[in-house]
Parts: sequence; structure tokens; C-alpha cells
Amino acid sequence: MKNKIIVGAIAFSLLFTWSCTDLEEKVLDESLNGIGQAEAVNGAIAPAYGQLKSTWIHTNNFGLQLIASDEGILPYRGGTDWYDGGKYLAVHAHTTTPTNDLVSSTWNELTINLSRTLTAIEVLTPLAADGNTEAQGALYEMKALRAYLNMMTLDSWGIVFKKESSKVNSEIIRGADAVDYIESDLLAVADVINKDKGPGRMTQAAVWGLLSRLYLNAAVYRDPYGTPSFAPADMDKVIKYTDNIVNSGKFSLSPEYFDLFDDNNNSNKEVIFALDQRGVIKEEHNRWAYWSIPGSMFPRPESIDADGTDGPAITSDFYQTWVDAYGSVDPADADSRFYKNNAKVPDNLKDLTGFSPLNDENHYYCVKAEDFEIDRGIMRGIPWAARKDANGAFYKCDTGYRIYPVKQIKGNGPDKNVGYVNLTLKVDFTKEGSMHYSGYRVSKYQFSHTSPDGNNFSSVDMVLLRYAEILMMRAEAKLRKGDSAGALADMNTVRTSRTARAPIPAALPAINLDILYREYGFEFYWEGLRRNTQIRFSHFEDKWTEKTDTDVRKRLFPIPQKAIDGASNTPGYLVQNEGY
Repeated sequence: MKNKIIVGAIAFSLLFTWSCTDLEEKVLDESLNGIGQAEAVNGAIAPAYGQLKSTWIHTNNFGLQLIASDEGILPYRGGTDWYDGGKYLAVHAHTTTPTNDLVSSTWNELTINLSRTLTAIEVLTPLAADGNTEAQGALYEMKALRAYLNMMTLDSWGIVFKKESSKVNSEIIRGADAVDYIESDLLAVADVINKDKGPGRMTQAAVWGLLSRLYLNAAVYRDPYGTPSFAPADMDKVIKYTDNIVNSGKFSLSPEYFDLFDDNNNSNKEVIFALDQRGVIKEEHNRWAYWSIPGSMFPRPESIDADGTDGPAITSDFYQTWVDAYGSVDPADADSRFYKNNAKVPDNLKDLTGFSPLNDENHYYCVKAEDFEIDRGIMRGIPWAARKDANGAFYKCDTGYRIYPVKQIKGNGPDKNVGYVNLTLKVDFTKEGSMHYSGYRVSKYQFSHTSPDGNNFSSVDMVLLRYAEILMMRAEAKLRKGDSAGALADMNTVRTSRTARAPIPAALPAINLDILYREYGFEFYWEGLRRNTQIRFSHFEDKWTEKTDTDVRKRLFPIPQKAIDGASNTPGYLVQNEGY
């Protein structure tokens, strides 16, 4: 038996047969002879699962979904950082073109990911046919993963790659046909896929959750530019598959919201599917922890190289949704999902009147390195963390490390080296709104304690599907069918189950689509779901900071020009999306 195990798939290999391109694949092994079947199975699925890291990296799909929404904005920081050819500015303003590198790099990594699932499927199919039960189970997982990835291409570009063999070209399908194809892949494995391999693998619960997502968004996927019409039959299916997960009894909501994004989150009972980062291998990073926080902030005293990047901030528009919901009460005093005070600054040090980094040498407190955590959630004002001396070493004290208000050492503003980082609400593309201190930041993911150098390596899994979404999808389906009471019950289960610390979000007295849309934002901010939610709730054409475009055709991203050019020898094969 011979099967090529191809793990270095290039982006366009998904479109054409291997022989139709002059771009070479890296073939690691051309024969399974002499290879144990268990090793062959693991060798087939590892590249497909492992590629999720590159697909979801902050500068690929995570950033694309975040910055295109009203949730995140990434200005040209101080005229020095994060311009990157203007790709983030354009994606946020909805002025994206087919040459935008954020769109292109996401497309490339995602299509590589899809190609690797097909490679795995081709390796596993003959093994499964020979009666290898482990190969059969892995085959089901790869078909489910292919469906998940195709749902991502459908969501972002309105197309799906239908490709069952590397010997034939992909068929490009759209609309209802695309929905049907993804549905068929998921239904084919729903009853036979494993039930207990954990959140780092595709399981039955993950498949049920993906089916729920598919049916909930089916109206948008069938007609991406129209006004969604949510068919009762689709909503019934959402309820059916979310019921399956709820009734399985395997999942529960995490009492501490931020435990979902900590080192041990792989075992959290709320997580259904995740990008598994355990094992501390070279490709794993604290990307989702460091991207937003101040570049002048040092979050782990034991890790001298750990810092932030002054990347994206939340928009003032998204922040306002919290303010509008809680009125005169600060969101931090109303909802434990908004903020967690980890730094625990002593009361006698909180008043910084008259202090600056030039005269605050004794304005600190001490803590053991392993006990220190930066604040989590939405960061405002002056954060506290470790500070470096003139030699680049952290200040220490007898009981550990000194924790100071963070000094502004990055950027070119007037407060550099003499002022504190003071995060402001205002963030936009103006000079003032683009400073390194501009914008409230999001510190949702923990800086991993397993990291040997702070920013690189992490055991914190990136959550891709969790139980709260199951309950909220069921609530949405019920609400769209007219069952307000059932929807309210599910929504309040999510809100009132974060009981580990105050303030526990209060139960809602009533619910409608506007409130549910708001609650999606509160529960899933900074998790890559906002753009999808905005489109489904008809808010993607709204105006927000630095975005005034109302063209419904911007719901989909442009197909990268390089992909169009690569397919030019087959006229009409890969057609650019409308509006580009």
C-alpha cells in the first residue's frame, strides 16, 4: 500500500490537481511500508490540526474577523507601528481590496489547512477500509474538520471548496449548494465520530455545535447580500442539535469567566473545541495575550522578554454598548465578564496625584513572580506591572518583584519616559487617536505560566467553540421562532452562572433581538465571532469609529488577487466577489 503523506501543502493546491501547478509540495514520505498504522494515523491528522495555529494566528483569521467588526480597531500607532501597508486600516474601514495582505494571508493559511485535511482523508481512507478502527475514527475527525474549515471560507468569502480527491480540481460552490455540502459532511459523521477525545479534537459535541452554527447562519450563507430570513425549519435544527449537547450532560458553564482563557483551560468543562496549545512546541505563542496590551507593559516578572505590542483596542462604540447596558453603574461593578482585578494594588498606592515615573521610585508593592497576574478583561486607565531598571533588569525586593504603575517607554508621544501609560477611550485614525496609549485594551487570555520566555510558548488553548455559545444559539433560535420565555431562560443561564466572584451579572427581565445581539458582544468579545454576529443581526452596515461604508457587498471579503490570477488559465473558474 502506498500513499503520499503531504504536509506542506501550498495555498492553491486546494484548487487544482497536484500536477496542474508548478508549485511543489513537500512530500515527507511516499510509502506507509514499514510505518506502524498508529504512527500513520497520527502522522496524517497532526498536520491538519497543527495548521489551525497558523490559520487562527492574530495576524491572520483572528485579526481579520476582529478588525473588520465594530469590536476592534488597529490604528497606525504613533506613525511608527502596525501600519503594515495599511491592511488593518482598510479592513476596519471596509475599504479592503483584493491585494490586502491580511485577507490574502488568511486565505492562504486557511486553504493550506483545508488541503491538509484532504491529504489526511486520502491517507486514512484505505487504512479505514482495511478495518483499522483508529483510522476510521480519525477519518471522521478529518471530515468534520474539513467542514469546519469550509464553513470559515463560506463565512468570509461566500465560497466552499468541494474536493474529494487530489486527482481532480476543486469545485467552487456557493449559496445553498455550499450549505448543503457542509451539512452533508457533518451529518455523515455526527452519529459515528468519537464522543470523548477532548476539546483539541473534533468530537460529536463539536459536530453538533457546528451544525447548530451552520443552520443558524444558513439564511446569510444562502443569500449573503440579502436581508436574512430565518426559516423555522433551520431554527428547529439549531434547537435539535443544541439540545443534544445540553442533554448530554458533559458540559457546564465555567463559574469564573476568565478560567476559560487560562493555562488549564483544556480541561474546562465549558470548552467544546479549541486550538490545542499544550506541549510547548516552537509554534505555540501567547499571541492572544500580548497583541492588545501596552508595549510598555511587562506582564510576567519571571519572563524578562514578555511584553505587549500596542496592537488593537476596542472601539469607543463597542465600549459604549457596555455603558448603555449598565447606565450609571460602571460595567466593572456590574458584570464580572468585563474586568477582573488581578493586580490588587494596595489602596494607599492607588492615588498617583503628583507622581510620575521620574519621582515614584518608592511607589510600588512587592509580590512573588508566580503570584502576579495582570488585570484581565477590558483595561482602562493606568495598569500596573513589573518595571525594568536602566540595565534592563526587573526591579526586585526581598519578597519578589516590584510592581509599579506602567511607565510609557514605547512610542513617540510627549509622555514617553516621563509619563505613565494611561489608556484612553479615544482611539481612531487621527494623530491623537493613534498614539501608543490610545484605546482601551483587551487582556482576555492569560500569559501562560508554562512559557519559558513570556511571549513565545503557551499552554493556553484558543477557544473556538464553547458551551455558552450553545445556549445562546438555542436562545436565538427560540427567539426567532417566537419563544421569548425559552430564549430568556437560556440567556439568563449564561449570565447568572459566572458565580466565582462578584459582580455576578444580574438576570435580564426581558429579551429581544437587540438585547441578544448586545449579549453576544458581552459574552464573546475578542473571540473572533463579532463580524459573523453583526452580519446575522443586520448590524454590519452600521457606522462606527472610522467606518462609514454601508455596502452590503462588504459582508464578504475579496478573493485575493493572487488566487484569481492563479486560476486565470481556467476562465470563469474562480470569480471575484461582487463589489471588488
